[in-house]
Amino acid sequence: MTPPGPEAPGGPPAASGGRRPTGRDVARLAGVSQAAVSLVLSGGDTGHRVSDATRQRIREAADALGYRPQAAGRQLRLGRSGMVLLAVPNLLGPFFGRVLTGVHAEAGPLGLAVVVSSGWDAATLADAAATGRFDGLLICSPDDSQLGGLPADTPAVLLDADPARHPDRPTVELDMAGGMRAAVGHLAALGHRRIGHLRSTLSAHTFRVRHAAFESAAAGLEVLEVGVPLNEGAPAGVAAGRALLARPDRPHAVLCDDDVLASGLYRAAAELGLRIPEDLSVAGIDNIPIAELLAPPLTTVDLPGEALGRAGVTALAALLRGTPPPAVPPLETRLIVRGSTAPAG
Repeated sequence: MTPPGPEAPGGPPAASGGRRPTGRDVARLAGVSQAAVSLVLSGGDTGHRVSDATRQRIREAADALGYRPQAAGRQLRLGRSGMVLLAVPNLLGPFFGRVLTGVHAEAGPLGLAVVVSSGWDAATLADAAATGRFDGLLICSPDDSQLGGLPADTPAVLLDADPARHPDRPTVELDMAGGMRAAVGHLAALGHRRIGHLRSTLSAHTFRVRHAAFESAAAGLEVLEVGVPLNEGAPAGVAAGRALLARPDRPHAVLCDDDVLASGLYRAAAELGLRIPEDLSVAGIDNIPIAELLAPPLTTVDLPGEALGRAGVTALAALLRGTPPPAVPPLETRLIVRGSTAPAG
């Protein structure tokens, strides 16, 4: 075994003679076998044959040495491109940036490059699958029209989608219903009995789950809803907020289907001279960076976008190896209470 070279001043251990580091160097630094290194960095540890602590130690050692698996030769032998497509509804949606962060973090050590796109429909997805440019697809928050033309043999993993609608596809879900129930319960516990809802009009599973959970949790409360075309962003939230807050029976608490809508509602409230939270409690969903920057900071449901992306790549890597992806329970969501909600009255 050739030991790694000396540690450079202020830097990680280097491979001897300035050569490119190898899996053997990683194994030595991490204190594990070469087989374990190969298993983890090829994505073959998804069956939990390697402990989380060992997996982390191997990845840290690889990062410290600047080691990357030589994926090109392996991809050529397997007839693969080494690229995967992440299809999201809206490239400008901040939540999807969190998903992409998780996808990149998990795909890089596996030697996979990630291409991200939006504005796709059933035909463009089917074309992407048929051309062979991508080894597999990660499809995030699809609406009801976008998956019909996808060939059955295309390696594809659905994120934040309906597993019952596509039982032949691995799906990673978020506990969206639990998050929505927590948000409504929080407003009700503060004494709010008339609650507004800025509700997305998109025909996607994620919003059907949110709406069903909202209606169930808000049973017994007075609810005022305004439908919003979510892809139009904050301006749509401003317009919907004006319509809702100008009503003579306006609510004193509003739950928004995402944080971008909530930011638009903040502006509408300011235009009408309403203070948050003194005159109006506001809550959102996503926990994107803007949530903490609003004044006051927004109470919101945290959706673990990074974990969603990581779990999707893990499942896709299993498909590419020809093995069943591990079952993943719905990823936990949690309510983060900040300064935008207060007791009624």
